[in-house]
Amino acid sequence: MLPRPLIASLGLLAALTPVGASAASRPVVVELFTSQGCSSCPPANAYLNEMAKSRSDVLALAFHVTYWDRLGWKDPFSLEAATERQDRYGHRFGDGSYTPEIVVDGASSHVGSDRGAVGPAIEAAKQAGKTAASVSVSRNGSDLVIDVGSGSGRGRVLLIGFDHDRQTAIRRGENGGRTLEEANVVRSIRVIGDWQGAALRLNEKLPEGEEVAVILEAPDGHIVGASRPLGS
Repeated sequence: MLPRPLIASLGLLAALTPVGASAASRPVVVELFTSQGCSSCPPANAYLNEMAKSRSDVLALAFHVTYWDRLGWKDPFSLEAATERQDRYGHRFGDGSYTPEIVVDGASSHVGSDRGAVGPAIEAAKQAGKTAASVSVSRNGSDLVIDVGSGSGRGRVLLIGFDHDRQTAIRRGENGGRTLEEANVVRSIRVIGDWQGAALRLNEKLPEGEEVAVILEAPDGHIVGASRPLGS
């Protein structure tokens, strides 16, 4: 017979719809820092596209940086917040900012097109299972309800809006004349709360972007919780 507190917890988890990610099965967060002005980026974009469309164990996100915008083509999806996020990673990993770069679960940095390095890093992150708390997100009209469960530690709660698929004809720059197909293009990212180990509920408006994800980020930059997109 299950202890009464466990029965209550199971009932609460079952009531959350849709569930973003449980503490035991949350997706590995794969962040690609890219730009439409970078000729080395399309192979990394294609790799992320594959993960976005075929892997339920991965939350793949494409962050378009701004520092290529002055070099012949202004990326319509470039975000200063993406550049700032990569800069923080660059200082922590000591490798600066470059494209294409993939960061796996906030824990390791790799050349974005290097499948031989990124694939094992994803598997290592899955095995490490660094999850501080469950994260879920549900929609209530134009509002979101975000729940972070109780656990050990603390962190920032990040709300991310992204577009599922984008196709862009590039007219100038290193990729001039190409049409790029890109998945999970981040349109907005912002901090919406601080988690201190106790269960936390947040109510937010829908961000810019077609879909939503939520990440729990520890003070050291490691990802310790994440939701999949709504409805996935």
